[in-house]
Amino acid sequence: MSELEARLSRYRQIVDDWQAFLAACRRPLPTVVWANPFRAEHMRRLEGSDALPPDASWCKTAAQTTDLLVRRLERRGLGVERIAWCPGALRVEGFNKPGITIEHYLGLMHVQEEISLAPAPVLAPQPGERVLDLCAAPGGKTAQIAVQMEGRGTVVANDVRPQRLRALRSNSDRLGLHNVVVTPIDGTRFPMSDETPFDRILLDVPCSCEGNLRQQSGGGRQAGSSFLRGRSGLQATLLGRAWRLLRPGGILVYATCTFAPEENELVLDYCLGDDAEILAVDLPGLSAAPGVTEWDGKSLRSDCTNVARYWPHLNDTGGFTVARVRRRPVPKDEAAGVVDTVEDCG
Repeated sequence: MSELEARLSRYRQIVDDWQAFLAACRRPLPTVVWANPFRAEHMRRLEGSDALPPDASWCKTAAQTTDLLVRRLERRGLGVERIAWCPGALRVEGFNKPGITIEHYLGLMHVQEEISLAPAPVLAPQPGERVLDLCAAPGGKTAQIAVQMEGRGTVVANDVRPQRLRALRSNSDRLGLHNVVVTPIDGTRFPMSDETPFDRILLDVPCSCEGNLRQQSGGGRQAGSSFLRGRSGLQATLLGRAWRLLRPGGILVYATCTFAPEENELVLDYCLGDDAEILAVDLPGLSAAPGVTEWDGKSLRSDCTNVARYWPHLNDTGGFTVARVRRRPVPKDEAAGVVDTVEDCG
């Protein structure tokens, strides 16, 4: 048994094609970028393209920005493939060091691993909403959210770690995210307000990062029991706080770049109460395996099956796990004296 196989063997019972999974984990990741509509005018000037009329829709602006970026990359002799499930995203063959290109410096594009693009469209933010990205750095998903909101509404991008905050602020400035506010707050103590709850919250929690195996040799951590207990405690505490920041009827997306049920379904099962509903995730063109409803002899809430597990071999990506959770609206006749059912766990 190889070192990789031994390291991941605990997941053999829940992976549909074990050999395909291992083979995918051994391959390098494709390079993926996405075109930034906030810098559409910069792109048009560089390409000498006629500007769209002032009343052009956001969709037309985004589509033209993508077309112009494809044109620039193909002129470099690069092979470009559009990613059907994520408009504006491109797989680029032979693109070495994209982070030092003029397109990157000017914010015309952002480099992001393909499967990490999934949580933002699952969140599905709408223009004009109040959205919180509680663990936001380095800011790729924050930027996607801002783009999906067409620059309208407010995105609060929060992180507490100084080094990652610098990356978050830098990316926000480079990409021209004018509807994003950056805050440096411990997510487990993020201030709450009954008057202005968030419509949607992205909670991409710190985790063991096993899904990053393909990014570099030895990426991610060995999922030892003591480490997983520490991570899951933090994850549960963050989820408990995020739930109190979400309005009734709002959507929370819980995401990790790891395979461990201890950091995914078990956290959801432990924290969520009757006022929560884990919804099905459907991104056409992106294949997912169902979540687990039993692990290590423990039965979990039945709607954990709606958790989307993106194993590396299913879409030739890294690994990610995503849950879309709806906070049930409070019936009018029960609104008075309601107490949240999610505790600040940990």
